[in-house]
Amino acid sequence: MKSEDTPFVGGPMDGRVLPVLVGPTGHPPKTYRIPVPDAAGGPPTDVVYRRAPRGHSKRLGLPQGWKYEYDPTGKVDKLKWPWSKPDAEPDATPGGGRDDTDG
Repeated sequence: MKSEDTPFVGGPMDGRVLPVLVGPTGHPPKTYRIPVPDAAGGPPTDVVYRRAPRGHSKRLGLPQGWKYEYDPTGKVDKLKWPWSKPDAEPDATPGGGRDDTDG
């Protein structure tokens, strides 16, 4: 497996460079989770970083390497298939939007 030295920007890993495994396309994963242990001995919390281009080439505009930027929301995207339906928005009306009146 090939790895690439990738810088981290923001959050607790700010300024550090770690070797990250790259996939068959040469890109590192889109999200990078780092479990941080709790000081009180509780369950660890996950710190989430998202992949961003480090720079672009002048001629073709291709990414010239990658960096990870801190995501304070900490939500990891679920893998969605291209043919899956979009998430349904909850309906604000009681009864799921049906008209339950006798009329």
